[in-house]
Amino acid sequence: MPSVLGLFKTADAAADAADRLHAADFGPRDYEVLTSAPYPEGAFGEDPGPHRLFVFPLGGALLGFAVALLLTAGTQLSFPLVTGGKPILAIPPMIVIMYEGTMLGALIFTVLGVIFESRLPSLQQNLYDPRITEGFVGLVVPCRDAAQVRTVQEVFREAGAEDVKTEGRSES
Repeated sequence: MPSVLGLFKTADAAADAADRLHAADFGPRDYEVLTSAPYPEGAFGEDPGPHRLFVFPLGGALLGFAVALLLTAGTQLSFPLVTGGKPILAIPPMIVIMYEGTMLGALIFTVLGVIFESRLPSLQQNLYDPRITEGFVGLVVPCRDAAQVRTVQEVFREAGAEDVKTEGRSES
């Protein structure tokens, strides 16, 4: 699937190109914005999409709690030590370990969730230009066919792109 990369000197020119892409029947999920500076979500008309980051800490906390509960209760039941008629399962010390297990699970799964939601590592090879790190804004559009490639190239040129790259070729 060929991709087209348009490089723009200003964020306004890139936003104009995104508006022209929308007018050419490209949706907000049909392109990706590459910048070296942070911009607010949706600044270029792109769709930020839903995130599921909150699920990861919750799932990790529940898993950590369950593992800590099984570990403490299982250990005490596997090696029963009756001391002065007290119950075999000592709840107050179990609470401390279950709390620590819950927090550890939540923290580990939060880090994994951030990595997952950030789409790291990127498994697909997209077009890139080192000028993006110098302040240029790039718009990458994956295209289905040659007609779509030509349409995107025209849109980028009309919007004032400094350079248009298509799968290894550069056309200024």
